[in-house]
Amino acid sequence: MSPSAILVAFNTILVREIRRFTRIWAQTLLPPAVTMTLYFIIFGNLIGSRIGEMGGFDYMAYIVPGLIMMAVITNSYSNVVSSFFSMKFQRSIEELLVSPVPNWVILTGYVAGGMARGLSIGVIVTMLSLAFTQLEIHHVAVTMLTVVLTSALFALGGFINAMLATKFDDISIVPTFVLTPLTYLGGVFYSIQLLPEFWQAVSMVNPILYMVNAFRYGILGVSDVNVVFALSMILVFIAILFTVALQMLKRGKGIRH
Repeated sequence: MSPSAILVAFNTILVREIRRFTRIWAQTLLPPAVTMTLYFIIFGNLIGSRIGEMGGFDYMAYIVPGLIMMAVITNSYSNVVSSFFSMKFQRSIEELLVSPVPNWVILTGYVAGGMARGLSIGVIVTMLSLAFTQLEIHHVAVTMLTVVLTSALFALGGFINAMLATKFDDISIVPTFVLTPLTYLGGVFYSIQLLPEFWQAVSMVNPILYMVNAFRYGILGVSDVNVVFALSMILVFIAILFTVALQMLKRGKGIRH
């Protein structure tokens, strides 16, 4: 395919994905906004007023970066896994696979669609957080880079989950039993400096810890981990998942049998 044809194919997939989640905004954009508002009220205002400061910041300001990142992770992942599995379940994905569109274009189109939803939710949650606290971004480049890379990483994870899923129940297993525990234990609501040394070491195994802290550094200027190392790890995970997803798509894993 020519570069112009590839661009048309990519834009077609991306626009379709964006239209998909904006058309049903009451199911895709509104619930995360309501959920995050409840987090701000319960954890930030009610519980935060008793906790006081954490990491040298008001508790509400401290948890806002983590809550934004949690929303981005969840929605980037869920958009791709639900969209691609629905295409696979309806057998309409076969029309795309037999077309001359390269596999990497199909993959990047779906991933970009997931990123669009994740980043949209991130913007919405950020705007909501301004009603509860003041945010002064410490490092714009780190903030933008972290949120974009994280949304890409979990969009890729959603694509792989959709490829492996054989029924609708399978697409909820990873978010329920993997993403949710890792997110809550990833330093969203606390600094790992409060934990005993053993549990600090255990927390360092959690990849979401690095994403949350890199994003918190971008906004507040504080982090429990080395930011350069955190960004490097995100890039490594993206490269690994992209390669795995592309190979699975090439072999037709979960599609051609």
